[in-house]
Amino acid sequence: MKDVSDLGQLLRKARMENKISLDDLQETTKIRKRYLEAIEEGDYKIMPGNFYVRAFIKSYAEAVGLDPNEVLRLYQNVIPSPEPEHIEPIRTKRTTRNTERIGKWASNVMMISFVVLILGIIYYYINQSYVGGAANDAQQEQSKKLTDKTEPSAPAPQTEGGSGTTALAESKPPEKPPETPPPPAMEVKLVKSDRGTDYYTVSNTKKLKIEMNISGDACWIQLDSLGATKQMVEQGTFQNGNTKTWELDNAAYMIFGKANAVELKINGTPVIVGDAANVKKLQIEFAQL
Repeated sequence: MKDVSDLGQLLRKARMENKISLDDLQETTKIRKRYLEAIEEGDYKIMPGNFYVRAFIKSYAEAVGLDPNEVLRLYQNVIPSPEPEHIEPIRTKRTTRNTERIGKWASNVMMISFVVLILGIIYYYINQSYVGGAANDAQQEQSKKLTDKTEPSAPAPQTEGGSGTTALAESKPPEKPPETPPPPAMEVKLVKSDRGTDYYTVSNTKKLKIEMNISGDACWIQLDSLGATKQMVEQGTFQNGNTKTWELDNAAYMIFGKANAVELKINGTPVIVGDAANVKKLQIEFAQL
């Protein structure tokens, strides 16, 4: 006949064969180490309850590679059965009294609300009747005053030697001059990027203002004006902290030897040259209207 010590030895043997320490088993199953030791020794008295005995044995067996259902079946006679606790509901007189009190209070609130609603409806209709009568009286009084003050219009003066009347010129308010719409705002727009060159267009302006600031390492730059013929405007190496401003009437073409060392503005609008230390090219043209 199987007993609890056989079950403990079976589980302990499987744990040793898998080279699992009690500390590792505690971390895996989340069961305290002293309960795992009690299962191996067959001492279930320290367990928190019979229900936990079966649950702990099942988790232990599963963690060491055994079939938990088969282990519970083989040792079902030695494992204590869980005894569910039966708790009878407790009903007190206080609960019944509170329920009756709440029901009585709700009935009183409904009755008071109904009375207030009836009084509100009566007041609304009385107030509407009074306001309507007063408005009619005021309208009749105003009409009477206007009738008393109305007089027949005087005849138009006759023109000398004729029977026609003199026309009175109608006064017209002076016409307001048309408002001049504000000029369209200048806009710098990235059109495309192709083979290391960014193409920008500048709209609503006839001049280019290019502002450059060097931050970090030195940078070699070249600026060309793209008029009827291509002309070089600037070429050289700029050091950290150097600034330069150019104003052009034509499109521009720029080459930067180190893109991330340049801070650039076109007509006051910041333009990102690049975030890497490589060569970058920009072509800036006026937008076609």
